[in-house]
Amino acid sequence: MLLLESLPTVIGAAAIAPALLVLWLVIAAGERPGPPARVWIAFLLGAASISLLGLARAPFAALLAIPGNPWMTQALRSVFGVAAPEEIVKVLVIVAVSARRRTFADPMDTVVYGAAAGLGFAAYENLAYLVQHADMWRSLAALRSVLTVPFHGALGIIAGAYIAIARAGTALGAHRHNRDWARISNWTLVLFAPIALHAGFDFPLLSLQGNPDLDPNTRLILGSASVLIGFSGIGFAARLVRRVGRHHAPRTELARERLSQLRRMWALLVAGGGAGFAGVAFLLTSIHHWFINPEHNASLVLIPIGLTSILIGFALLLATTAVYIFGRNRMRTMSEGFSSVPGPG
Repeated sequence: MLLLESLPTVIGAAAIAPALLVLWLVIAAGERPGPPARVWIAFLLGAASISLLGLARAPFAALLAIPGNPWMTQALRSVFGVAAPEEIVKVLVIVAVSARRRTFADPMDTVVYGAAAGLGFAAYENLAYLVQHADMWRSLAALRSVLTVPFHGALGIIAGAYIAIARAGTALGAHRHNRDWARISNWTLVLFAPIALHAGFDFPLLSLQGNPDLDPNTRLILGSASVLIGFSGIGFAARLVRRVGRHHAPRTELARERLSQLRRMWALLVAGGGAGFAGVAFLLTSIHHWFINPEHNASLVLIPIGLTSILIGFALLLATTAVYIFGRNRMRTMSEGFSSVPGPG
């Protein structure tokens, strides 16, 4: 077991795999994916942007030093100590990667770059957390892969989507009325929407960390508020993706069928991958308990749960393969009756 715990590849895979999975899903959501090199550049720059946090926090140092009550201190820290610096460096990466756009570039490209920057940041942060807390990396990896990693990706998506909307103008329905105000508001939301969501997500967590004597009901309310804001941010990002993608939806029956098949595959892959990841975590935890617990009783509970979860994940991955094979054959049949050339638009 000591060997398993010391393997950096295991912890590294657990840290980076969730970010790569979410990034793949976002890329697959585009009808015309952008250059892969730029996506990977955005991902790597998003991870590297953590090195700039010290510079990004410097302008807010005076605000963080203001004495006050603990709640105000945590609020200032969540906004100016965590949310603002992290979102500033991510937005800089998105703007830099998307500055030189292709001719007739799909606005979804900027959304994908935003997701890549946010997920690159999340992958590096995740790795740092897991290495720092190596004694509990399995449970921490499972928790962060469910909410924290997708949330960072969602914040990048939100910034990228507002950049795309602000640039596209009437093509995305952004400036039909009061164009100047709409353009200014969209560019403002590029930064302030992610900061507001990020600060709202972190404030309850920082309050729980800084006030260990809170009563159980208050702790439950704060924890629930953080989870709610996190999933709401992910839902808001999905809504913006639909808004951007709706104006570039496939125009032929065959293209719509392809997209429908891909969506079924994404859902099955996410469910299967999540179940398999949870099963492996349960099995590793059972092995750990088996070696450290002389009575060997805890592992007896976790082994069946882990095996069941792995079997469910394997079954879902088989179902994904079936959807791909049968869907591909069906689309070949459909292609004989439908043209893939977009109509006039």
